[in-house]
Amino acid sequence: MPKITFMGAGSTVFARNLLGDCMCSPVLHDSEIALYDIDGQRLKESEAIVSAVNNGLGGKAKITSYLGTENRKEALRGADFVVNAIQVGLYDPCTITDFEIPKKYGLRQTIADTLGIGGIMRALRTIPVMQDFARDMEEVCPDAWLLNYTNPMSILTGYMLRYTGVKTVGLCHSVQVCSEYLLKPLGMEDKLEGRKELIAGINHMGWLLDIKDKNGANLYPEIKRRAAAKNAEGKHKDMVRYDYIDKLGHYCTESSEHNAEYNPFYIKARYPELIERFNIPLDEYPRRCVSQIERWTQEYKDLVNETAIAHSRSNEYASHIMEALITGVPFKIGGNVMNYGSLIENLPQEACVEVPCMVDNYGIHGCYVGRLPVHLAAMNMSHINVHLITIEAAVTLKKEHIYHAAMMDPHTAAELSIDDIRAMVDEMIEAHGNWMPKYKG
Repeated sequence: MPKITFMGAGSTVFARNLLGDCMCSPVLHDSEIALYDIDGQRLKESEAIVSAVNNGLGGKAKITSYLGTENRKEALRGADFVVNAIQVGLYDPCTITDFEIPKKYGLRQTIADTLGIGGIMRALRTIPVMQDFARDMEEVCPDAWLLNYTNPMSILTGYMLRYTGVKTVGLCHSVQVCSEYLLKPLGMEDKLEGRKELIAGINHMGWLLDIKDKNGANLYPEIKRRAAAKNAEGKHKDMVRYDYIDKLGHYCTESSEHNAEYNPFYIKARYPELIERFNIPLDEYPRRCVSQIERWTQEYKDLVNETAIAHSRSNEYASHIMEALITGVPFKIGGNVMNYGSLIENLPQEACVEVPCMVDNYGIHGCYVGRLPVHLAAMNMSHINVHLITIEAAVTLKKEHIYHAAMMDPHTAAELSIDDIRAMVDEMIEAHGNWMPKYKG
């Protein structure tokens, strides 16, 4: 009977869906499922919902809950798989801080969980918690696999793989739906079945390098024609990525609202008309957080008295990875792994890259991709620079490296002076208080 420990089980909707997938699996349905969180109310809600899903699927799993850091080791003890879905500092206060202080300096953001000053701060308050997880895992479940879903994905997964002994893979929802979300709005649904594709790069900027239909015909020429026409016709939700197709020749994995803040091209104080032109939703993540909190409050009221909830297996990778690691039946994923062995030749080996991976009972194996087109590698490197410096800041606890990471961020550097960047970083560190460790210098 496998043991699956879910860290951050207060992420109730995600815990329900991912653990429900496991309960749908004939290999995993009788697992021991340990729910861990530091928020008692959220943990209670998750236990009720996950138990109801278990009942709806035959009640074969064993559900236990562990509250607080004092019970963390027991939650992890003997685990075969650990799912990480934590958010350190939550929406209030930390996400609010990540948006409001930069806004004072004229730096606008959309999501702020992956790159930019918001992504840097989120990483710096999350890495110490993951250090604690790693120490416990090395002691009480040294052979377990950590499936990391927490952002900023590249920074956190890269840290775990470089500085701990924990077997880790980073997983993002956007890889497996990338080409589907591209083809459907372009009216190319008939090309979905049997399509062949190659996606590689880094998390949230993995490039759809190649896409062919079931007969081997290249779909990109028609994609480019239709994407350009759709952007010219009027506003829609994916205008930035369609502009990528036009200007860079390729589509990428994560949404336009994310990618709008990953570069110096679209959110610019000197060109405010670009916000309207590309339909960029500034401050999107705070709005989304408030909406999700309200929606979950109502959903929990509706579900709290349900003793059995139906669930159908989703396209999330986690349950399939666990199956493959147990049975040895291979399964292909898009995963975040170290670039050791130069899986992507023109990115550095210490980078965390997102590449096709094969999973079997010997582990998770990143596949060789080769060289990215040079301009796409350059786009990825502008992120990797920030990733590596942020990890250096977390390891050394030197404040100067937080400055350096922010200075290297493409969007931040395009908008602010070095003096303003340093002042903004200082103000954010002070505002985060005990959510971050004390930095030197």
